[in-house]
Amino acid sequence: MTQIVGLTRTVVGLLSSLPEWIIAIAARVAVAGVFWTSARLKVDGFTIKDSTYFLFEHEYALPLIPSDWAAVMGTIAEHVFPIMLILGIGTRFGALGLLVMTAVIQTFVYPGAWNLHLLWAVGMLYLIIKGPGPLSLDHLIARRFAH
Repeated sequence: MTQIVGLTRTVVGLLSSLPEWIIAIAARVAVAGVFWTSARLKVDGFTIKDSTYFLFEHEYALPLIPSDWAAVMGTIAEHVFPIMLILGIGTRFGALGLLVMTAVIQTFVYPGAWNLHLLWAVGMLYLIIKGPGPLSLDHLIARRFAH
């Protein structure tokens, strides 16, 4: 029994010493990957596909926002915010933008997908609260202006 307790303490100690910057990078890449993949399906080169406009008119229809506007705004946001997360520039703003998008998707488009959206939201909330970590442009900029 003491061997199991000792092994458990060793494993917990190793996991507790995991650098937080690894978690920050994982969150940035995971969240960015989800939205970047979605963004790339909406375009052909630099043109928004007709099928994207169709989806926003019929399946992704939102109240108060015309479907063609929503298609353009959503497609641009799904390209820009993931790039921000990967580079670590304006990370908290990019994560907040994607969190708002996720809340809209959850509320108006796919309310039954709360478990998936919650997984995305955890990564975004981590980035909003903790920031992108030291391997980011945000960190370099903050260091530059700290003096």
